[in-house]
Amino acid sequence: MRDNIFKRIWNFYYEGFKNMTTLGKTLWIIIAIKLFIMFFVLKLFFFKSDLREYDTIEEKSNKVIENLTNPK
Repeated sequence: MRDNIFKRIWNFYYEGFKNMTTLGKTLWIIIAIKLFIMFFVLKLFFFKSDLREYDTIEEKSNKVIENLTNPK
């Protein structure tokens, strides 16, 4: 039963995309490319994680609190 519901949901979106006009498909592809750029490319190059240098959760949380409370 669970597999059936996921398959039906997948088919719903697959058929909808398949029956879409060329303009609609192009717009959705542009949206997907923009989302990929925003979430993956920008994160890799511009948003570095400084929390990797800390080992414990307490050290990480202290660093976050320090950054939030101290104005630059």
